[in-house]
Amino acid sequence: MYIVIAIIAFSLLIAVHELGHFIAAKLMGVRVNEFAIGMGPKLLKKQGKETLYTLRALPIGGFCSMEEDEEARDSRSFTAKSRIRRVFILAAGGIANFLAAFIIIVITVSQMSGFVGTTITDLAEGFPNEGADGLMAGDRIVSINGERLYYGEDFSLFMQLSGGGYVDLVVSRDGETIRLNRFPLELREYTSNGVTRLRYGLYFNLIETSVWEHLKYSCYATMNFVRFVRISVALLISGNAGVQDLAGPVRMVEMMNTIGQTSPSFGEALGNIARFLALIGVNIAVVNLLPIPAMDGGRITLLFVTWVIEKTTRRTLDPKYERYIHSAALFLLMGLMVFILINDVMNIVNSSNG
Repeated sequence: MYIVIAIIAFSLLIAVHELGHFIAAKLMGVRVNEFAIGMGPKLLKKQGKETLYTLRALPIGGFCSMEEDEEARDSRSFTAKSRIRRVFILAAGGIANFLAAFIIIVITVSQMSGFVGTTITDLAEGFPNEGADGLMAGDRIVSINGERLYYGEDFSLFMQLSGGGYVDLVVSRDGETIRLNRFPLELREYTSNGVTRLRYGLYFNLIETSVWEHLKYSCYATMNFVRFVRISVALLISGNAGVQDLAGPVRMVEMMNTIGQTSPSFGEALGNIARFLALIGVNIAVVNLLPIPAMDGGRITLLFVTWVIEKTTRRTLDPKYERYIHSAALFLLMGLMVFILINDVMNIVNSSNG
């Protein structure tokens, strides 16, 4: 059941992205020849006034096929519109994903009774570095290793990424900023109410809920997902993560299925899947807006580059060169997608055998 839910949810995520392009194209007066959800053979189709709406067999993508006339003779073609209008149309898919992610988060956090902050209210008995030269109750942890903290979950994330041991902390104490470089902070056994657990020994404040706090947290969570993408890219560049760690649609559906099955109840499963879906949506938005050829961001970048060249040389560039670049990039992108698809399947098979 959760696999079906995950497939539908992922398809809706792609639909939202393409719907952003579709609405923007219509607003900018561009003719849309086909609006498709999914890839491959057509399952359902309906001809509108000028747009063919289709549902295709493979729920791993979609597209918004706009009229493109390289000679710009058709005033309703994408290429005939001004650069600013084309930028808006290209960026609209990512914007739609950001808005959808924000709405999902607003809904999923609406039932939360409070949020954990980053102000220390108490330290566990036996905490080894308590005092003026260490941490004290009332301190607000501002950052860990240069990464800003907004809520308690950020503390857990960046301590995990640090690997434990020594970290660089920035702390706000009585209005004063204190830097604690190479501060020893690691998981230790602490006993509370007769239960011994591995903890960092810090207790953080609880922020009471209100409409404002819910909206504030939702904005934070949406933008924090952008930070996750930056961190992931940094891990790839540094070699701490490999291309084999990239996940495609198959693995994402499998992950959502796992999230659903391991959740305590059906209601919590839907909430956890929705939260994960919001993360995927932001990932799609950010990656699409990066200056990568064949992606929306790559096309936007190329529009800017050609504008600079034309302003400098006072010559209009032949649109065929842009088509050559995108065709070559699309070929490479399809190769990467095939690799990720195979990698997804192999990861699932290996985990099943393990």
